[in-house]
Amino acid sequence: MKKVTIVGAGFAALTSVQKLRAADPALEITLVAPSPVFNYLPGTIWIPSGIRDPDELQINLTPFFQRQKVNFLQASATGLKQDGRVLVTDQGEIENDGLIICSGGRFIKKLPGIEHAITPCEGIPAAVKIRDRLKAMSQGTIAVGFSGNPKEPSAMRGGPMFEFLFGIDQQLRREGRRDKFKLIFFTPAPEPGKRLGPKAVKGLLREMKKRDIETHLGHKMKQFTENKVVTEGGEFEADLILFMPGMTGNQWFDNTDLPRSEGGLIKADALCRVEGLSQVYVAGDSGSYPGPDWMPKQAHMADLQAESAAKNLIDELNGKAPSHTFKVELFCIVDSQTSGSLVARTPRYNIALPQMRVFHWLKRLFEWWYLRQYR
Repeated sequence: MKKVTIVGAGFAALTSVQKLRAADPALEITLVAPSPVFNYLPGTIWIPSGIRDPDELQINLTPFFQRQKVNFLQASATGLKQDGRVLVTDQGEIENDGLIICSGGRFIKKLPGIEHAITPCEGIPAAVKIRDRLKAMSQGTIAVGFSGNPKEPSAMRGGPMFEFLFGIDQQLRREGRRDKFKLIFFTPAPEPGKRLGPKAVKGLLREMKKRDIETHLGHKMKQFTENKVVTEGGEFEADLILFMPGMTGNQWFDNTDLPRSEGGLIKADALCRVEGLSQVYVAGDSGSYPGPDWMPKQAHMADLQAESAAKNLIDELNGKAPSHTFKVELFCIVDSQTSGSLVARTPRYNIALPQMRVFHWLKRLFEWWYLRQYR
């Protein structure tokens, strides 16, 4: 019986489980993660307004593991041995015939004073903190922004910040207190959302102007204080700061011989194989892959990479040459609580549709459809 170990419990990890199990009912699958819970982070944009309760976005994976016949080990990865054939964890060592690393990325927290900002995609507790801070505020300035990893163009997650920005604007309007707040969007990029496509940039800036949201663009970040955002192009006061820094690799990668990109992620080829290692794959935010510089770090892309990794690993375990590449495509709905804008980008086309009510409800429907497989 072949043994496969998966590190992580996010989008890429769970898709890997399903694809591996479908391909080989007899495979012994062990999944290693700190908790048997799937956190549906795309839904956190609705926590501040109360559209979603935190408990609705936390899925207990125990029933899913039982259905898929997965051995779950509650542990954190700490290293690798024997060219990936042994995963080292804080709860012991696990041998494998194949390994898929899906442990996500880590936000770069080097900017001075970054502890004064909330990083929404760090998880559900961060969104709850935003909700509570908004409730406690009667007036003030809210600053929302993001930056990237200059050594890894794809290692950034700006999309959710547009959703928090537009969502907070809409929430304050619905509560009848938007006139008591100033909203400012900031980023070192002169064209925010450029990776979504040129059409998206114009649409996002047009939407900000329409909503009376000020912008501070194209200036390198210097620091945060408790109530101030400081850039090389000036500074401004802020009573609440939401900031998404760029991403790099997990800290446990430092205890391994895994090949790393300049930006700190695991170097992989177009088949999701880790360079230089046999039967070791990476999927999702942990990896650095060949492709266009707009390749997104998002759930959909993680699912596509996980499917490729699982199929190729199965081929290798069966003595076949791996050949499954993954599609590079970006699909998202930039939501604002009551409406949304559909953005799609592939090597062949780029679509950016204006805000429409139907897209908000499509995003909510997709959430229900996606989570039903894990409930």
